[in-house]
Amino acid sequence: MSPAYHRRGHSAPGDYQPTLNAFGPPLSEVTFIVIDIETTGEGPGEHSITEIAAVKVRGGEVLGEFSTLVNPQAPIPAFVTVLTGITQSMVALAPPISAVMPAFVEFIGNDPDVMLVAHNAKFDIGHLKGACAALNYEFPARNILDTVKLARRTFSRDEVRNYKLATLAQAVGATTTPTHRALDDARATVDLLHAILDRLGALGVTHYDDLLTAHQTVPQRRRLKAHLADNVPASPGVYQFIGPNDEILYIGTSANMYKRVRTYFTAAEQRKRIGEMVDIAVRVEALATSTILEANVHEVRLIEKHEPRYNRRSRKRTRHWITLTTETYPRLKISRTAPFNAIGTVLGPFTQRRTAVAALELINDVTHLRSCTERLPKQPDGRLACHVFELDKCNAPCVSGRAQDSELERAKSVLNGNGDEILVASYERMGNLAGAGRYEQAAQERDRLYAYVTAAQLSARILPLLQCERIVAAAQEKHGWEIIVVSYGELLETTVASMNENVPTLATMLNRRHPAMSAPRHALERVSVDELRLIDQWLWRPNVRLLEVSHPEVLAVKRESAARVKLPRIASQTDVD
Repeated sequence: MSPAYHRRGHSAPGDYQPTLNAFGPPLSEVTFIVIDIETTGEGPGEHSITEIAAVKVRGGEVLGEFSTLVNPQAPIPAFVTVLTGITQSMVALAPPISAVMPAFVEFIGNDPDVMLVAHNAKFDIGHLKGACAALNYEFPARNILDTVKLARRTFSRDEVRNYKLATLAQAVGATTTPTHRALDDARATVDLLHAILDRLGALGVTHYDDLLTAHQTVPQRRRLKAHLADNVPASPGVYQFIGPNDEILYIGTSANMYKRVRTYFTAAEQRKRIGEMVDIAVRVEALATSTILEANVHEVRLIEKHEPRYNRRSRKRTRHWITLTTETYPRLKISRTAPFNAIGTVLGPFTQRRTAVAALELINDVTHLRSCTERLPKQPDGRLACHVFELDKCNAPCVSGRAQDSELERAKSVLNGNGDEILVASYERMGNLAGAGRYEQAAQERDRLYAYVTAAQLSARILPLLQCERIVAAAQEKHGWEIIVVSYGELLETTVASMNENVPTLATMLNRRHPAMSAPRHALERVSVDELRLIDQWLWRPNVRLLEVSHPEVLAVKRESAARVKLPRIASQTDVD
């Protein structure tokens, strides 16, 4: 399974070919409708708008204009007439908003990707929506761009004294002077919009999705780094942010790496640590993969290998297992490894030793397997039984010399995930403790049960994979059939077949490329828990077909026993009172 470097626009391996449109069209192909209105000065409603104008543009070209006076059917205050020049007589013969709105909505059109633009959009769009609401008319749902907010991000106070339309229009050399008439102001806003887009383009804002967050606060130094995404392919894979000393700062994965990487340079990225990482990075490297699964597995492996400081999962975790000793009188112990030849009678892995200890103590209490760590002779040597025997938690083989066959079988069954005996005993103990008002001890018992159940659930998911030398499976996806080859839980290869290909034949060919492998010495020698989780999640989806399994009886074990457990809530003293 070897990923390949790809450049932007090149197709991914196999037949998976995501489109660049996934992150929106380039701004040169986006249709903008720049809107301006004039009002009576009243709040939004049926009787406030006196004039509506809109200019439709794309790629710097004007596609159409809409302009009309509106009879507000209400008096126009004198100060508004002085400001706009719109008089009562001018609107006397104009259509009311109820007649104008259908034509205006038709001008906007049905394209959901059209972007509405206004200078102080909250005012203009707010009045239009208010009028629609009063008329019981639906205003078109479109993304809205506010040139006031964008201007604050692109023009400094050294360039403009304020962010009024007249000031900005003069600063950018607009061909139309704002006059507080709707069409003039809309035309001036078009020139302002184009000037803003020119400036934002230099900061990496080049596509539709970029513009949606361009008004939010993002340091200029970060936006200037958007070019680091230029050579990242729009395909599944793993991307790496590289620092000035060639160190790997951060590793991530995505179904569309180009789209994902670009978001790191926009306001969509809110994490402080990741923002710091982006400021340090000098380049981005990408590994294109055939499938999402392959990308996720590579991410896990690379993080484990390089331990990037900005990945939260980069710290290596110690794993703990509950295993059986091979002594004459076996006992449970906590080990750092799980021998492969005993993988059917281990429980884990646990990330914390104290959690493993809690589960071990619970199993010992229920199964009565000996818990002392002394090496016992085959024959009793006259020693006295310890206090554990007195508490009826051990059958004292050190005194009786009796083999622990029954206790051992119960322990093996519990380790194998058959936890009914554990559940019954633990529930009873919790109930007794809670009934006696010993809530803290009841909660401790619950925590012991939780430690066992979560480990049993994980074991049921990953241990069967570790026992299969070979698993070949295929999943039908929208873009074709994904085929995977797995050995002892390790992903060897993935590929994508078209719907017309012979999937079983291709799967057989892929499988033959990988000779049979010897079993690992211990459970996690070749593969991590995170990779096993990914394989498990992929395999047990309803659209997956198992084509070849070396040990099908292992995968046929009952997987849901631990998963069905719901831990009880322990009442507190406050609840009782």
